Amino acid sequence: MKRIQNELSVIILIGAIFIGGCAGGPLTPREKGAGIGALGGAAVGGIIGSAVGHPGVGAAVGGGLGLGAGALVGDQLQGQDNRNSQQDDEIRRNQAEIDRQREELERLRRQRGEY
Repeated sequence: MKRIQNELSVIILIGAIFIGGCAGGPLTPREKGAGIGALGGAAVGGIIGSAVGHPGVGAAVGGGLGLGAGALVGDQLQGQDNRNSQQDDEIRRNQAEIDRQREELERLRRQRGEY
């Protein structure tokens, strides 16, 4: 009976994570990392916990630790994505300015009769 309760608690934990992930919109890298970490941590914790006779506790502890670690990794990935996006915006602005200046040069050359 206790084993069924422990397994049920693991299933409820995993279900809660999945339902929380479906809250709306695409997941950010931070949320993906947290979810993957929580699931992986819960699985490993459940395996280790079952070896010592407490799979539910092991899954809960492992899930919590995995959640934190996954969120940290996901946060780093999201920060890198944000930096990449800012750099891409800067490159686009610089290219637009280069194009504008090139057109201005061509216009001035035509006015002076250099073409």
